[in-house]
Amino acid sequence: MISFIQSYNMRIIFKQPPWAKCHLRSSMSSLAAVLQPELESIKSAGTWKSERVITSPQSMKIRVGNGKEVLNFCANNYLGLSNNEEVVAAAKLALDKYGAGLSSVRFICGTQEIHKELEDKLSAFHKRQDTILYASCFDANAGIFETLLTADDAVISDELNHASIIDGIRLCKATRYRYKHRDMADLEEKLKQSASSRLKLIATDGIFSMDGTVAPLPKITELAKKYNALTFVDDCHATGFFGKTGRGTEEYFDLLPSIDIINSTLGKALGGAAGGYTTGPKELVDLLRQRSRPYLFSNSLPPPVVATGIKVLDLISDSTKFLERVSSNTEHFRSAMTSAGFTLSGDGHPICPVMLGDAKLASAFAERMLNKGIYVIGFSYPVVPKGKARIRVQISAAHTTEDIERAVDAFIQIGKELKVIS
Repeated sequence: MISFIQSYNMRIIFKQPPWAKCHLRSSMSSLAAVLQPELESIKSAGTWKSERVITSPQSMKIRVGNGKEVLNFCANNYLGLSNNEEVVAAAKLALDKYGAGLSSVRFICGTQEIHKELEDKLSAFHKRQDTILYASCFDANAGIFETLLTADDAVISDELNHASIIDGIRLCKATRYRYKHRDMADLEEKLKQSASSRLKLIATDGIFSMDGTVAPLPKITELAKKYNALTFVDDCHATGFFGKTGRGTEEYFDLLPSIDIINSTLGKALGGAAGGYTTGPKELVDLLRQRSRPYLFSNSLPPPVVATGIKVLDLISDSTKFLERVSSNTEHFRSAMTSAGFTLSGDGHPICPVMLGDAKLASAFAERMLNKGIYVIGFSYPVVPKGKARIRVQISAAHTTEDIERAVDAFIQIGKELKVIS
């Protein structure tokens, strides 16, 4: 037991002097003074991003903070499986069998049999030699370039690649080139400029998530072969539902398997919980297990998350009904909106950006949609370029025909009110 004198001395030792409190208040005050103008500028530009609280499971019908039920048209839940009964049941079984988490990284004591099972299933699904799991695809993208590429190498990246690819490339020592969006002439020029590099890696999104556009993989793979370059595709917005059997952008172009390295996610179509992965040559995956910092220094994926990924892969391997449904829903929405006079971006993908241009207009439009029970979000700078504000509608296999028609009707009514369409 601590004596009275010891206790008194400890209070003296740990008592914060008055000047320290003043310094803390002064520092925080200075920080607030620096940050507040920046926050105000975001609000005045109409680009402030509010986070609405959802009080229900992720689904096509959700309840928002005030308890109001709305139709959800802005989630990455492409196959509608985030709250699927079989998927949830698989997660519960894994929770009972394997626990909530591993409290460890993989190479210490964080690898369970289900981690290996999921990696094997993903490899088979993509027709690749091996797969490595990450906490997210952001982590997978943060771990690949630094591990693979040296100062003797070059990476050539589409200018509109996802932020995680951009940040991952920043971590590596390779010479960096950026080619104009989907511009194959510019890509070829950059390949010529990097001709003396040991390795040349072309990096692109498979589907560009803000526009719903598809990377021109046939031409990219042709150029890669011509200039002896490797190819890397982030296929997060394609895996599980794009292509004849949901195997992504390369299957959409009948190129399966042709891409050297694919990074993707479990957090969208494949269950929607969390997790990402790299799939490709066994030697690459072996190296990532030894050197990739996000893998080596992050806790293992929780067993319930792993189980959801396994279950979804089983479901989409047994049937294409989910894929067919999201495809027909997408066609229905795009056709109806275009006929109504709206301008939609994208290449027939379930990401259906309704182009509005002005940031404040996009924000106001989305707010009015919510008032009509349709949950969508306005996107504006810096998420998309200035002058390219939009409402990014995302279609799911779980939407009904009535859901689609109700959303289109709301768009038409508000579009006329705000003079977007006549």
